[in-house]
Amino acid sequence: MEPLAALAFLATGALAGLAAGLLGIGGGAVIVPALLVLLPAFGAGGPWTPHQAVATSLATVVAAGSASALSHHRRGAVRWGLVWRLAPGIVMGAACGALVAGWLPALWLKRLFAVFLLLSGMRMLLAAGKPAATQALPTGRVLTAAGGGIGALSAVLGIGGGTMLVPYLARHGVVLRHAVATSSACGVPLALVGSLGFVLSGWGRDGLPAGSLGFVLWPAALAVAAAAVPLAGVGARLAHRLPTATLKRVFSVLLLMVGLRLLVT
Repeated sequence: MEPLAALAFLATGALAGLAAGLLGIGGGAVIVPALLVLLPAFGAGGPWTPHQAVATSLATVVAAGSASALSHHRRGAVRWGLVWRLAPGIVMGAACGALVAGWLPALWLKRLFAVFLLLSGMRMLLAAGKPAATQALPTGRVLTAAGGGIGALSAVLGIGGGTMLVPYLARHGVVLRHAVATSSACGVPLALVGSLGFVLSGWGRDGLPAGSLGFVLWPAALAVAAAAVPLAGVGARLAHRLPTATLKRVFSVLLLMVGLRLLVT
């Protein structure tokens, strides 16, 4: 890997790790749009670039999410009972989502991610700092179904699920700090199963660059993860000290700008 490419992937990982730990949104919201630009710029682009960006993002979220979850766990913020209740639906949804995404046309996948960024940015901008109305957390099949939907869409988009899972838990009475921590823990099996699904759905496809295992581009994944892992822990520690509502407003504007860019290009 060229030194400049390695530096770009490391910078992407650093920003994604901070976002994952600090805001609980999952690093994929940073990694996917960055890879859509970086992969073609460094000679790894092609007809499968959106698929590789999503798949490689999921592979890095496994490492970054683990570091973030561990840091939150050490502070007693992860509600493990809730993680085990959500995990079955999340895992099944992630497996289905990754396999389906492997057969989506590249342009559809790119546009879908752009719409996701726009909706996420708008929601974060409007909701930052405002208390959400709460309702009782569902149980049984309803919670499993919610986990399945979040897992499927997250795998298609290459994210750890925090963008959807954190507000879902907060709306159902989970303290925001616990929602962020629990979401980080849930994102690990989601990303693991999702990345394996993209390995299978991309196996043997023509036009993939060297270093690919299915749709996952491992040199890029390792470089991003190398920076994302330590910075995710830093972000998780900062989440207990910094005004996250203000940071979310700033980040929401960035999501809107990137989403618009992807939608029109």
